[in-house]
Amino acid sequence: MAGQVAIVTGSSSGIGRAIAETLASRKVSVIVNSSKSPDQGLVVADSLQGASYFQGSVTDDNFGPDIVQFALRRYGRLDILVNNAGTTRIISHADLEGATTEIWREIFEVNVFGAWSIIRAASAALEDNGGGQILNITSLAGIRQTGSSIPYATSKAALNHLTQLLAVALAPKIRVNAVAPGLVDTAWTKDWHDIRNNYSKTAPLQRSATTRDVADSALQIMENPYLTGTILCLDGGMSLKR
Repeated sequence: MAGQVAIVTGSSSGIGRAIAETLASRKVSVIVNSSKSPDQGLVVADSLQGASYFQGSVTDDNFGPDIVQFALRRYGRLDILVNNAGTTRIISHADLEGATTEIWREIFEVNVFGAWSIIRAASAALEDNGGGQILNITSLAGIRQTGSSIPYATSKAALNHLTQLLAVALAPKIRVNAVAPGLVDTAWTKDWHDIRNNYSKTAPLQRSATTRDVADSALQIMENPYLTGTILCLDGGMSLKR
């Protein structure tokens, strides 16, 4: 992977940052991105050899073309796209009134349409240099009847299916895979004490995931040239208990 170039959306913190750091450790030049945290994004980029920072939201119409052109101007190539940017709302699955159409649109704009937009913009560049790869960060919520809300879980199910559709449509030049974590310890989830305790009691491995767990699994997928269309459920065995 040394010498390759990667875009990692939503990488100023959490899972995205861990993936960016892991790729940089393999001498991949990483484009760090965030929509609302430019100071933190610049800190991450400055800490990684060969990295740079691109500010922007995946929901902006020009984001995909702009970040791809940024990569090509700065590095002359693009090999890896990691769609990590995401959003959610915490809404009980039984609260149908709370899951408004506005919330559905907000979540799908980021989690599905944002990923689709940048994939469309990046596909031609990824095909060059012998082919590239796309890794989508989805969720156990897209596989099992769980998650912070029904709109969130449905958006991740859509991204899982998009992963497999594109694995066929873009083969053989571009590989497309996904990591679907269960509960991960991030700034998002740091106050979810009851949820974390319940997860630790229920999951066979008796803990939630770390961002490093997700990044390590992402790297294993990206380093395997024969893997495409795979959705890796990274949940400490939780799905076996449901």
